[in-house]
Amino acid sequence: MSQKVTPAAFGEPNLKVAGFQLWVHGRECPESEDCDDGNWLRVTAHCGASGASVWAQGALLMVTDIAAFADKCAAMLSGDSKSAALNPLEPELMVSLEIADRQGHIRAQVEVTPDPRAQAHWFEFEVEQSYLPAIIRQCSAIVREYPIRGERDRKGV
Repeated sequence: MSQKVTPAAFGEPNLKVAGFQLWVHGRECPESEDCDDGNWLRVTAHCGASGASVWAQGALLMVTDIAAFADKCAAMLSGDSKSAALNPLEPELMVSLEIADRQGHIRAQVEVTPDPRAQAHWFEFEVEQSYLPAIIRQCSAIVREYPIRGERDRKGV
């Protein structure tokens, strides 16, 4: 009989947005320095609410996805954008934030699935705009721990 995994089993998440949690376990290809293979991260993603709990694991996103999400959240915080998304190439995970009203409420929508060909799961949360600085800090901490590799290749230098 398999033991039920809980968020507590992984400790503090590296990124938390309402009921969504993300733990980064390392690089998928730690020896690679190029902009493609070198930036994939091995992660565990979890989202839960109202009796539902969905998990996905693997090389689901790149450190560049995290950096772009932080930049988009910063643009939301400064009023330059009404939305931000963590939208990696892999279909198992997506997190979007959108300004919901003039009072600063943000609608967070999370899509996570361990099997995108056979399942779809989405969650919706409301968060305050005051949560954006913490999201930006958490994303920045991930990028500091796993710096973007191969930027010279990506920029064509």
